[in-house]
Amino acid sequence: MADITRLAAIAEARPDAQLIVDSNEGWQIDELARYADQLGRYGVIFFEQPVPQAQEAGLADIDLPFCADESVHDSGSLTNLSRAYDWVNLKLDKTGGLTEALACAQTAKSDGRKIMVGCMVATSLSMAPAMVLAQHADLVDLDGPLWLAEDRDNGLRYDGATIYPPKAALWG
Repeated sequence: MADITRLAAIAEARPDAQLIVDSNEGWQIDELARYADQLGRYGVIFFEQPVPQAQEAGLADIDLPFCADESVHDSGSLTNLSRAYDWVNLKLDKTGGLTEALACAQTAKSDGRKIMVGCMVATSLSMAPAMVLAQHADLVDLDGPLWLAEDRDNGLRYDGATIYPPKAALWG
């Protein structure tokens, strides 16, 4: 599996880094099971949605940390979520907004899961409400505006791993 070679190279080059592997449902469950021992050697925080949702029941038989992403849409989707997922990635774009995302966070926490707050590529206007959700998170990845050629005026400010709230003028 070429992904193991890449993971090994990154872990060797940056032994101080905390790694997350997101294959976006790109692996098959038998492939993941076959390489689980090798993948487990690198101290990865979690493997985010490694297999298609239809195969996630098989994750329970694999001793790796997992985070649900594509399987999480709203608080109702957390009800039948595989127990193999120790983490959930909450995105306002998927939950339909801040209110439902906060309900998801409450459900996930009460179920003993950790929370990552993630995002899609979008402007600071879209990311700013996620700063509220981030207060409930164990891990935050709100880098959407950084992927844009140009963000909105008065947007979020980034300084290394720190994100600062937007200026009030962002709201218009």
